[in-house]
Amino acid sequence: MHVLMTADTLGGVWTYTRELVTVLSGRGIKVTLVSFGEIASGAQSAWLEDLSGVSYYPTAFRLEWMQDAQPDLEQSADFIRALIAETKPDLLHLSQFFHGAIKVDLPRIIVAHSDVVSWWVSVHGAEPPDSEWIRQYRGNVMAGLAGADLVVAPTRWMLDQICRHYGEPKRKAVVYNGRDPQLFSPQVEKEDYAISVGRLWDAGKQATLLLRDDLPLKTILVGPEQSPEGIIAYAKSMGRLPNLQIMAPQAEPQLRELFARASLYVATSRYEPFGLAPLEAALSRCALVANDIPTLRELWGEDAIYFERNNPHSLVLTIQELASNPSQRSEYAGRVLARARRQFNSERMAEDYLQLYRSLVPAEVQAA
Repeated sequence: MHVLMTADTLGGVWTYTRELVTVLSGRGIKVTLVSFGEIASGAQSAWLEDLSGVSYYPTAFRLEWMQDAQPDLEQSADFIRALIAETKPDLLHLSQFFHGAIKVDLPRIIVAHSDVVSWWVSVHGAEPPDSEWIRQYRGNVMAGLAGADLVVAPTRWMLDQICRHYGEPKRKAVVYNGRDPQLFSPQVEKEDYAISVGRLWDAGKQATLLLRDDLPLKTILVGPEQSPEGIIAYAKSMGRLPNLQIMAPQAEPQLRELFARASLYVATSRYEPFGLAPLEAALSRCALVANDIPTLRELWGEDAIYFERNNPHSLVLTIQELASNPSQRSEYAGRVLARARRQFNSERMAEDYLQLYRSLVPAEVQAA
């Protein structure tokens, strides 16, 4: 089978793509991969070098949520059509809604990793205000979804949001994201600190919940500060935020090392279609302290410990509970590790996608 897959290089979609393509390649699936957003760096694309049956086409076409993206979207669709004519794939696996509307006679899957409207509603409590840009964005998303044979989302919650805001697709499915457990080090001895990953300026990640003078445990927040006029640095100079350490974005090996030694991961997001960072922390045997939102409940069930939704005081009390009870902390860390290995590994994710591919591609093509 030959799959043409699209991705972007700006966030978690690239990690998801790396995990999926690596397993598919190992199972003999030919993959033509096209990336958008920015040209992948050498470090980002190094994983492709040793894979058999994978051809990679990096581009810098804008993504559909970006301002003034329409010309790039149309040019990227032309590029994909030309690539289809050249490479003759059996199936399209698309991570941009817009490309679902491409006029080609091939089965196609659209993966709804996230979208602007559900982000806005989660953050602001209402749909985005009307504008020419949001009308065009909605139109692009709806046209792409209407052209898809199958719409996949990484959680039931995310799939429900897509149906709510853009209408029911022809066919839909949930495939949970997965990571390779062998990349992580759960056996490392733990230290007394918590970790979180997020951008202070991103209202969806809501890392600002950690801006507390009363954090009961040293907490490392990994991500660019970008606070107005250096507010965090000023607060630190005045003796504030004593247990919060902000660390610049880390390369993956360094981040995995931080996860390996951390006792807790704090998931503060108010908008989270899936959440790869909590998964990586769970595979590193970090107990999860999670905002009580539907996605995190769906994924982690009773194996995480939740604080009252968006409540910073409740967050502090929950961290305190685990910080003062090492045996409970160890129990919950073991539970999320077992759950992550069982339900959210890359082999299981790839097998779920292969079953969907087989349901769309004629049997004679699969047997060729």
